[in-house]
Amino acid sequence: MKTLGIFAGAGDLPLAIAESAQEAGRPVFLLGLKGSAGSEIERFPHDWIAMGETGRAFKLLHAHNCGDVLLAGKVARPKFSEVKLDAKSVMALPKILNAARKGDDALLRAVVAMFEADGFRMVGVAEAAPGLLAKEGLLGKVRPSAMHESDITLAAEVVRRLGALDIGQAAVVCEGLVLAVEAAEGTDAMIVRVGQLPDNLRGVPGKPNGVLFKALKPTQDGKTDLPVIGVETVRRAAEVGLAGIAVEAQRSLVINRRGVIEAADRAGLFVIGAPPLADSK
Repeated sequence: MKTLGIFAGAGDLPLAIAESAQEAGRPVFLLGLKGSAGSEIERFPHDWIAMGETGRAFKLLHAHNCGDVLLAGKVARPKFSEVKLDAKSVMALPKILNAARKGDDALLRAVVAMFEADGFRMVGVAEAAPGLLAKEGLLGKVRPSAMHESDITLAAEVVRRLGALDIGQAAVVCEGLVLAVEAAEGTDAMIVRVGQLPDNLRGVPGKPNGVLFKALKPTQDGKTDLPVIGVETVRRAAEVGLAGIAVEAQRSLVINRRGVIEAADRAGLFVIGAPPLADSK
């Protein structure tokens, strides 16, 4: 069986994918990106690379019999002036820079094409670790009210339109009012902004209201950047008085499902997998 190669950035996602693949009997090899991935990857077969070491990365993946390759975890957009490029990266640089000017999704597609040109098959989490995919329906004991369901519907439409413009994957809506949308700052920072709004616009701890919704952008191919929630998402949502979290089923990931359910029940917050958006691929 070919080894699953995982380019590991920051966060729990690379680790969750590796654990899921190993539990299914598949060998894994992690390439930790220096400055992003944490030392936690060292409990798996691994090596380290710096941004710009494309040639070395390909050699390591081939040496470890990696057929399928996956990108996972958070990686800060680099300052290209500070990146030391090897020969293979220099050759690919014009295409990468051109794609970067068109947005994150275009950049990721260019990276995928570069790997596939070297003989690797780029896969998504849905294929590599299907157990992490959000299923449609309720997680935990807390159910959304009719008002919360209405807010989920509006938030889903907001996120669909945001995603079509390659802006973000998430929004927060409270009683029909859009409180925040995600852009380059990411979901965690967006939730923090919600907590800075006046109490009369949002829920508060002890009297929660409003929902966070996350979904895949229509422009994405699902291999490189699926929306993710985990225990930390639940904790942050509860801190700013949100009543619940909804994610697009089959197009989003739930990391540590049991922990998420326990945290949500403890906080009195609902978590639900919503039907896939109408124009999802």
